[in-house]
Amino acid sequence: MKLETQYIKNPFDHLLNCKYEKISDTNLKVILPVQPLLLNTVGYVQGGIISLLADLAMGNACNAFDEDENSLQSVVTVDLKTTYLKGAKGDFLTADAHLIKKGRTLNHLYCNIYNDQDELVANAAGIFANLE
Repeated sequence: MKLETQYIKNPFDHLLNCKYEKISDTNLKVILPVQPLLLNTVGYVQGGIISLLADLAMGNACNAFDEDENSLQSVVTVDLKTTYLKGAKGDFLTADAHLIKKGRTLNHLYCNIYNDQDELVANAAGIFANLE
């Protein structure tokens, strides 16, 4: 398993310490270590952080499969829907992003978020527009 510090040059990677793993030509995983700063007052990972993790994973999935991997952002989020299924706790969360359709203008992806016990805590669907 090859983990990389970042795919897209993103300041959030330094703040969150995300690690990336390309699984296949249509699948990318992002691992987020859970830090106290990311927790809400009841001890679960903030919903916005989970949504951000899904957005990072899906946005990077669009870049990870381009022939020109220059670490520059090539897409922007057009639509993002996150569904929370269970409170997220543990040492880390894993976002498992899948590219469903890569188009000339829009890309469709989905992402499952798991805790460190491999329990599904959230899922997300996103549409990302290609930058020219």
